[in-house]
Amino acid sequence: MSLLCPTGTRIPQHRHRSASAAHAYARVSKLAADSGWFSSKAPRVASTSVQRISRAASNPIRCQASPYSLDPSIASFQYHPAELPTSLVQSHDFLVLGSGIAGLTYALKVAEFGRVAVVTKATADEGCTTYAQGGVCAVLDPLDSVEKHVQDTMVAGAHLNNPGAVDAVCREGPKAVLELVQLGAQFTTNSDGSLHLTKEGGHSDRRIVHAADITGREIERTLIQAAKSHCNITFFEDHLAQDLLHDEVNGASHCLGADVLDQETGTMTRFVAPVTLLATGGGGQVYPNTTNPSVSTGDGMAMAYRAKASMANMEFVQFHPTAFYSDAAPAASGRTFLISEALRGEGGLLYNQSMERFMPQYDARLELAPRDVVARSIQDQMMKRGESHVLLDVSHESASKIMKHFPNIAAQCQQSGIDITRQPIPVVPAQHYMCGGVQTGLLGETNLAGLFACGEVACTGLHGANRLASNSLLEGLVFANRAVEASVCHAEYALKHAGSALHHAAWSADFVGSKAPAVLSAASSKWISATRKELTSLMWANAGIVRNTTDMQTGLIRLGSLCQEVRSLVKSTGVSTALTELQNLATVGELIMASAVQRKESRGLHFCVDFPFVAQDQCSPTVIKSSMRRRSEMSKMKAPSHLMRVQSRSGFGAQSRSGFGAKAPVSVKDKSSSQKSRELSRLRSQRE
Repeated sequence: MSLLCPTGTRIPQHRHRSASAAHAYARVSKLAADSGWFSSKAPRVASTSVQRISRAASNPIRCQASPYSLDPSIASFQYHPAELPTSLVQSHDFLVLGSGIAGLTYALKVAEFGRVAVVTKATADEGCTTYAQGGVCAVLDPLDSVEKHVQDTMVAGAHLNNPGAVDAVCREGPKAVLELVQLGAQFTTNSDGSLHLTKEGGHSDRRIVHAADITGREIERTLIQAAKSHCNITFFEDHLAQDLLHDEVNGASHCLGADVLDQETGTMTRFVAPVTLLATGGGGQVYPNTTNPSVSTGDGMAMAYRAKASMANMEFVQFHPTAFYSDAAPAASGRTFLISEALRGEGGLLYNQSMERFMPQYDARLELAPRDVVARSIQDQMMKRGESHVLLDVSHESASKIMKHFPNIAAQCQQSGIDITRQPIPVVPAQHYMCGGVQTGLLGETNLAGLFACGEVACTGLHGANRLASNSLLEGLVFANRAVEASVCHAEYALKHAGSALHHAAWSADFVGSKAPAVLSAASSKWISATRKELTSLMWANAGIVRNTTDMQTGLIRLGSLCQEVRSLVKSTGVSTALTELQNLATVGELIMASAVQRKESRGLHFCVDFPFVAQDQCSPTVIKSSMRRRSEMSKMKAPSHLMRVQSRSGFGAQSRSGFGAKAPVSVKDKSSSQKSRELSRLRSQRE
């Protein structure tokens, strides 16, 4: 059998030359016990080393199939794409949600094994990767070492890190970064052509590879160019994933794809795939002041939680110490401009508004202390002195050096009338990164079989209680590579053993009622806007840089009510971008607050005045596997009375596959279907 390129060219497929798919999957799965940090009852794959992955990683990016591509002949899930209700269903071998560094790196690698759909919320280049300034870590200096990088990461993470994840990222990172160079990324170099390495807070050596101060933009450009030229990768831009599809197969919950809203046409599509990668980034928009773009609304985290994936360390929210402060109204993009930590790495100093340098009062590492320390120090100065911001000054460095390394920052500040070669920059802490997320093992696997997660959406254990500067892009690279082998093994396993579930998922696509795209009424839009503002204010006041138990408990109660109100409105209204984002933000906010309340200490990014010290008995991940409160009364709760059910867009409410009910849940189980029951009975008898 063969795959078809979008151009129509047939790509020959060959059977995997290793052991059978089930055997390969079991062989990798048995290593799961090696990772004590991650545990799950579902089939999973976790290993401290991936040797066979080099087969995919070493292949140059090309528009042809690998000789080890997935073999459709083993699949019980067989049909020609033309047989599908194409307006409702898309079928792919791999579904990637997100188009940042993690999603695109993964897509390029798994595209050697099958067809890949990259579903992204806005344009492909809009996301946190593009706005990353500082750089990506790599131990490339002969005087540096992997052991030093490991130690710096563990210290920054307050030793809450997963040692296996730290070792993997620090050890495999240099190769992953050099692969970007081979792919065409143009990083800043020295006069001899070697990569220029800078230094950031928390690092003991210079190991930050960068492209001036627009590193993320350059990496994103490189990856998008490669991905869009690959015939096995199809982009679906302006598509917002609503919920994950999941069903039980052989006693374990499996992810089978996702339901997705096309925001341009206002139509829903079901993407069915044996493997789904979450690479949707973080949820910075849950706070009123963030360096994250407007698309960062915690979509992947919220979807995974609703699908009963385990969430870990959600209380550890990183506030970048130095975001640009302005009296002007917030930017339309919803993000605050970041002033890179590399500016302090190259000599920048912090002052209060009386031009008194204050970091010597707080930490011996001065301006190069970890971000959590610097952020709390700045906030303390602001509160003590009643000032709205502090000052970051680099004007004592040569103008040529500043303009060479920070042209983008200089240009952005100049737009506000500040010449950074002569004047200090007004800065204030802003939400920047989430160290917690969907809990994964060492191959990016989750407790939901077939669901993998990489990048900021995931909690691999690398960051612990605080992320070391420039480790985030590196984590996305390394774990995207690590997830490839396990994904291919699972895809073959699922095609052989979960064909019935995949088939049912494809043919039960049903977008009516609460699943139908809808146009919001003016009253609903107004309520959503006001509620979102209340939510962000609540998060800043009750779960900001410095926290206390009373505020967190009060905030958690309000968040619980807010989540119920939003869910009720979703049920009575239907699918829309604004409402989906609010629901996801409320879910992420509740997870942050619930996790923070559980931690009875101050560690890393979580500082609670009621428990101001590190407690050794608290040195373990905060894991949430199910709702923190009963939701049984949710169905009885009504949406705000003034919000009336609005009509679906013309024709959209009728999106349903003939022969299936009008209200299929996200789980693709259809207990009312006698055909499904007979099918399951037959499969059980075969296993027996």
